[in-house]
Amino acid sequence: MSGRFITFEGGEGSGKSTQIKLLSEYLKAKNKTVVLTREPGGTPVGQELRRLLVTGAADKFDATAEALLYYADRRIHLQQKIWPALAEGAWVLSDRFADSTMAYQAYGHNNRVTPQMLNELYRLVAGDFRPDLTLIFDLNPEIGLKRSLARAAVETVKEVRFENIDIEFHHRLRRGFLEIAGQDPERCVVLNADQPIDKLHQDVIKVVTERLKI
Repeated sequence: MSGRFITFEGGEGSGKSTQIKLLSEYLKAKNKTVVLTREPGGTPVGQELRRLLVTGAADKFDATAEALLYYADRRIHLQQKIWPALAEGAWVLSDRFADSTMAYQAYGHNNRVTPQMLNELYRLVAGDFRPDLTLIFDLNPEIGLKRSLARAAVETVKEVRFENIDIEFHHRLRRGFLEIAGQDPERCVVLNADQPIDKLHQDVIKVVTERLKI
């Protein structure tokens, strides 16, 4: 595969969706072919799975069911979108990938699904494939949830299933992302998401250009 795969990770309201669009514009200006995608929801089947996973009651699935549904989405996403785009030389930017599953379903849910179980699922679904770079947007959960709920208030589809889980879940989630980054510093970079959009964008560009040599 000759393209590049960059994943954007972080808690609710951390600014990933804004920053992924800004990086896409920057890369296109550098004459890169860019594919923007997300998990769940990067394919037609994924859109159906997204509706199941991020809307409705917080307790409608347990952590195991969530993990299996996310990995079903991931397998389809890899086969139908990510791997073909990379093979054609595109830069694929994904709003969430496997680190989110680890952070939410293992750390957030207090190891009701263990990291070992999720690592085995990853091996079955993705083999030895890994992102070239993962950007983790770190933010106090109270700030992020306030942002996320304010955005959802004006949206037709209320994707707030995880926002409705207790605050301790979101603190564990944050700690999970930081632990994931600490375990894999060659791939992961933690960015301070509590700063102006333009400044955060410049931080993103700096990391991407330095790490991926563009």
